[in-house]
Amino acid sequence: MTPAPRPDASQPEPAAARAPRSRWQRWRQPVLLGAALLSGILLGSNPFRPSDQNPDATARGYLKFKEILSYVDREYVDTVNAEELSDYAIKRMLEKLDPHSVYIPAKEQQQAAAFLQSDYDGVGVEFNLFRDTVTVVSPLSGGPAEQAGLQPGDRVLAVDGQSVSGQHLTTDQVFARLRGPRGSTVRVLVLRRGQTRPLTFAMTRNRIPNTSVDVAALLADGTTGYVKISRFAAGTYEEFKEGLSRLKREGMTRLVLDLRGNPGGYLDRATKIADEFIGGTRKIVYTDGKGDQYDTQTFSRVAGEFEDGPLVVIVDEGSASASEVLAGALQDQDRALVVGRRSFGKGLVQQPITLSDGAELRLTIARYYTPSGRCIQKPYRDGVAAYDKDLQERYSRGEAFHADSVHFAANLRFRTAHGRSVYGGGGIMPDVFVPRDSSAQNRYYARLQGANLVREFGLQLYQDHREELEQLTFEQFRKAFDISDVQLQALAARAAQEKIRQDAVALRRCTPALRNQLKALVARSAYGKDAYFAILRDQDHELIQALQSLQDANAKLALSGETSGQ
Repeated sequence: MTPAPRPDASQPEPAAARAPRSRWQRWRQPVLLGAALLSGILLGSNPFRPSDQNPDATARGYLKFKEILSYVDREYVDTVNAEELSDYAIKRMLEKLDPHSVYIPAKEQQQAAAFLQSDYDGVGVEFNLFRDTVTVVSPLSGGPAEQAGLQPGDRVLAVDGQSVSGQHLTTDQVFARLRGPRGSTVRVLVLRRGQTRPLTFAMTRNRIPNTSVDVAALLADGTTGYVKISRFAAGTYEEFKEGLSRLKREGMTRLVLDLRGNPGGYLDRATKIADEFIGGTRKIVYTDGKGDQYDTQTFSRVAGEFEDGPLVVIVDEGSASASEVLAGALQDQDRALVVGRRSFGKGLVQQPITLSDGAELRLTIARYYTPSGRCIQKPYRDGVAAYDKDLQERYSRGEAFHADSVHFAANLRFRTAHGRSVYGGGGIMPDVFVPRDSSAQNRYYARLQGANLVREFGLQLYQDHREELEQLTFEQFRKAFDISDVQLQALAARAAQEKIRQDAVALRRCTPALRNQLKALVARSAYGKDAYFAILRDQDHELIQALQSLQDANAKLALSGETSGQ
């Protein structure tokens, strides 16, 4: 038998399976693809072989399962689907191990892998689903949809003659109809505001970039760079390098790296980015598994583009896996200050094993540790159900709003390169704590987001003001366009039609968050993705704190070195 290959720290981790977000957090990223990535080292397939430790027990268990499944298939009173039963049994068995060892059936493999692709074949359109209606939010610049003439607000009625309106389709099902082989043609029937008859657009599918660096921009002061990475996909490192080089040419001398809501992805992309910041030969991450077969160490080794200069990293409870590896390395090596809230705590390494039918087993084979020795993985001894509720429990304990609600055991204290105290026990605790914005913390706001009403209403506002917006530059829009009380009341009335009872007190409380989000959504449709994030930054309390921390980031890190005698 061919032995399993030894993992290499330069190899990437596979795609996602479990979301590190609770219900109270979901409004932050309404289009997030919903998965915290299984941060692991990508390996080839591994043939079945019994355990070297207890081969007889493994063989007996295998034969017992095979025997029972055969009896059920032959003798059970009703007809059963043996394959579905075995899939169910496998999933339940893996739940006894840890929360991130998972089985992915063959039919779900393509969807699981798509999240980390750097591009795909399609028409290039962002859409919104509301009341079973597919509505164009924005055609991607230069894509087939834009070239064909699709516009924000167009309502898609049919794709290739098949109705998509009122069909109770999921987002993935809509994607499946719009995507297809490059060079193939798709015909889309849309209803446009102001037109009495539907319009038909024929588009030739092409390669569409699936970017993971959402923003790489110079902020208003002209010297501060801001880079937001949504996941670590196949092309993330190249996107990051391109953005970083451009920012340096534009005069950047300090940087904010935003990893909030980033569920992870390919590990080697994260470690390469860490290498751009960390000079010399210094440890970035290491793994520890059973014996030494899966023990690895990754060090910085190239001359990076930003090894000096103030650096701040923003994380939150949605930052997981490879995001935590990157943040933990920069914190432990005293290269950056970490700002925000404690990260998710996903530090288990998975080995992908391709099964004979095309399904995949992702089996935990090691744990990740930061350079100081902190284990990134949070505890999971109480089972998967309790593990999945961890973020809600943190919220109930007040961790989202008070730093002193986060407790670490004294024996889990570690030291950074310059002697600062950091703690293990799961996740990365920031150096500078920033509480969640409480203005959006109410059930009414959550229900507006859950029903997709805010995105739909933002698109309606764009359509209502389209002619006006076409006469404004983005900077003019930024200064002059505001969301009025009348418009907020109209949103509340729309919500009431969807059986979300009006709540004047709750609406007042979340008004600042709603104004900012609606204005950003209008900007997205009128001026593009960069404009969307620019408006969101205006009310971003965590970013504001990060900018303040930049003022003395170098001083704090240097002082820690002096006090520790290094």
